[in-house]
Amino acid sequence: VQLQASGGGLVQAGGSLRLSCAVSGRTFSRHILAWFRQAPGKEREFVAAISWSGGSTWYEDSVKGRFTISRDILRDNAKNTVYLQMNSLKPEDTAVYYCASDFRVIVGTLRNQYEYDYWGQGTLVTVSS
Repeated sequence: VQLQASGGGLVQAGGSLRLSCAVSGRTFSRHILAWFRQAPGKEREFVAAISWSGGSTWYEDSVKGRFTISRDILRDNAKNTVYLQMNSLKPEDTAVYYCASDFRVIVGTLRNQYEYDYWGQGTLVTVSS
């Protein structure tokens, strides 16, 4: 499974950005697709996740109501995309954002970065005050 994140950039506080993550390779209907972020000097933290079907989503408390995770799944699973729409951005949202995926993740552990084997390269989001 290969993941490639894009869409980061510099935005003023209160602005919006949409991150994209292209997912290709062998994927399974049980895959969880997730976004994590890592701010300078901090641990990588969970942001949001979505089930492969798109029927279930999960969010870290500080982004609820501001961020929306979604995905486009092609019928043949050849290339798929997961998005993170980020609105009302705050300076504390500044971080490198990573997309991740794994078919072995379960609901009880999807906030744990160590449960994911497949990662994108990260895209930097900078929110100025």
